[in-house]
Amino acid sequence: MGTENPNVDHGKCDAQKEHWESVYSSNTDKFGTIPSEPAKITSTLLKKESKTSLIELGAGQGRDTLYFARSGFNVTALDYSHKGIEAINITATDQCLDDSIQTVQQDVRELLPFENDSFDACYSHMLYCMPLSKSELSKLSSEIYRILKPGGLNIFTTRNTKDPQYRTGLHRGEGLWEIDGGFIVHFLSKEDISKLCEDFEILQIDNFEEGMIPSLNEPKKLYIVVTRKPGL
Repeated sequence: MGTENPNVDHGKCDAQKEHWESVYSSNTDKFGTIPSEPAKITSTLLKKESKTSLIELGAGQGRDTLYFARSGFNVTALDYSHKGIEAINITATDQCLDDSIQTVQQDVRELLPFENDSFDACYSHMLYCMPLSKSELSKLSSEIYRILKPGGLNIFTTRNTKDPQYRTGLHRGEGLWEIDGGFIVHFLSKEDISKLCEDFEILQIDNFEEGMIPSLNEPKKLYIVVTRKPGL
């Protein structure tokens, strides 16, 4: 089990930006080029509802961004990593997807630079388990609510408290734990998610697994969450 620390270590959390820049600089395909299963699920849901404009938060190097663009969506990809955004721009040009992808480099802890009711949907894969405090996640949830159109969907994934790495490594406050490789992960419970999404209609919170944890030879445990902004 890890070492307890009751307060959020903002210094360690802030340093994760440089950590990710280093990771992306040394590995141009950190997560591969094949789209994630949550991205495929999201594409199906959006097509079913004839939604076309999508913002992806925490887009990384763009494996899901590019998939969404190839699937016919207009995608705005936002990430705080310069290297991540650079990778998306290069690949979008190479694949002639420039007209379908817009990129924004920004920290999601800041107000999102978009007008109210701008997007049909918001998607993020494991952004909610990045080193963001509960208050920062709550602020982000409010911003997502603001920029979604009435009836818009917010679809996200997060590692959860059933994950085998929960409460291992160094505790950085709240549900934040620094685990293998120096990554800080925020593990969320269903109760955490319900509180974060209290302004939305929660359509589903489902379990799924993704990838293996080499040190444990066990899969990561995640939730995929689908919520809707009330309205038309």
